[in-house]
Amino acid sequence: MKTRIINALIKHFEAHIEKHKINVEVYLEKGVGVAEHPDVMDSIEKELAQMADYQDKIEMIKTYFNG
Repeated sequence: MKTRIINALIKHFEAHIEKHKINVEVYLEKGVGVAEHPDVMDSIEKELAQMADYQDKIEMIKTYFNG
């Protein structure tokens, strides 16, 4: 059961990373996607912070819970 929970957590965090990565790609590549975000740099920074948070969680699981 422990392994299944750990694997589910990692997949959950990876999915969130992918979501935020796609958002950054939209900001970088698609001008229409940024119309409601006048400060693109700040928006990208926030997306990157979210990605870093989830990556840190994955690393914590791998380090302390044998993920």
